[in-house]
Amino acid sequence: MASNLSRSFDEEKKPAISYWAKEKMVCPVCKGKFSQEVMHQGGGRTIAGNLTDELHRLYEPSKKYGRVYPIIYDVGCCPECNTALLWKDFKEIKDGNSLDRLYETSAKRKAIVENIFPHYDLRYERTLYEGAAMYYLALLSYEQVDLAYAPTFKRAMISLRLAWICNDLESVCPGHNFNVVAQAFYNKALYFYQQTLVNETGRIETIGSVSNFGPDTDKNYGYDGIIYLSGLLEYKYGQRENQELRLKKLDESKKAIARIFGLGKSSKSKPGPLLEVARNLYENIKNELSSNNIFEDDDE
Repeated sequence: MASNLSRSFDEEKKPAISYWAKEKMVCPVCKGKFSQEVMHQGGGRTIAGNLTDELHRLYEPSKKYGRVYPIIYDVGCCPECNTALLWKDFKEIKDGNSLDRLYETSAKRKAIVENIFPHYDLRYERTLYEGAAMYYLALLSYEQVDLAYAPTFKRAMISLRLAWICNDLESVCPGHNFNVVAQAFYNKALYFYQQTLVNETGRIETIGSVSNFGPDTDKNYGYDGIIYLSGLLEYKYGQRENQELRLKKLDESKKAIARIFGLGKSSKSKPGPLLEVARNLYENIKNELSSNNIFEDDDE
């Protein structure tokens, strides 16, 4: 059934949405060569819709191309050793220890991914289903990568995108529990975004090498986006069993958002959609804290 499910998304990816680059990609792990699939730009392929509070750009389906999912083209995967990375990292990651670990864990990665996305096929133009499998392979691949390449942040962004993709899968083909899988990836995104901040402030792992913080493909929200998403994911998907701990973390998130976005008693502002969603998050957290009799002065 799963293999049929994979191909059933063909109607979601019409011809001429993507093309195969002339230059072969060389896998740094196994030295195998494979084709890079690239999404065409323009031509009415993407019709921008709303921006969600998770900074995820929604796209309206077009009559000519159907529904298009740009994020699935940002990751590539070597079909020989199951190493999946953001495309630029196939050329940038040269650390011998990282490459050795990726090679040694090849079979394990494939087995783990097939537990959720069985029978994915990398030989053809990717569907939403193959996109999900590649992203999960990338999440596991970056687990083996040296801290010099900012793997914690990349796992955060990849986990968040995986949650979006799984929700899309549930919408396209309901009844396969992809919404449950999405929640698991939201939880991972929460952990990795917050760990990114811990590692950066503690000088354990720098994100200086990252050129685009996403989290989606349409806009780079930078370091401010990391702080915002750390608070948002805590508010929406953080644990609720320990209420005291939840309120403590929400209070910390509120203070961080107030400092970065000039909310609370401050008057400075940062233009654009990030300020709007940050303000909404700030008010939501403030209301929850107030309803639990937590009153703190806002940061100047």
